Amino acid sequence: MTGENKELPLLTEQQILEAPESDYMNDAQLAFFKARLIELHDTTRERIREVKEHMQDQPDLADFNDRASWEEQWALSMRIVEREQKLLPKIIQSLERIRLGEYGYCMESGEPIGIPRLLARPTTEFCADVKNLKEVGEHLYKH
Repeated sequence: MTGENKELPLLTEQQILEAPESDYMNDAQLAFFKARLIELHDTTRERIREVKEHMQDQPDLADFNDRASWEEQWALSMRIVEREQKLLPKIIQSLERIRLGEYGYCMESGEPIGIPRLLARPTTEFCADVKNLKEVGEHLYKH
């Protein structure tokens, strides 16, 4: 899923953080996040491939402790693959939101998510306030 953007030079994180609010999700910022998401997609797919490849190399372990250790490592690798595989659709959805002009805005409130939050988690769909309310609601619902 490699992509190119020949029209705009990519901004740096510092430039985006220092930009005025009026620049929020302008073409240059969208190009930055699109490139970041494409890179995240490519590296995530590569990590999944590497872990799956490593998992296929089952050693012949006669010692019970070695075998148990390998099985524990295998289970951890499976959790990593599962987590990474859940990230891929979120990346694709974020790229689609860029295409639609919706990226960077909370899917529930429509408010800006904020550059620092997007830099930390470029696939986020909600502003911090809405996300906090959702987490509180989930916590209350579970207890």
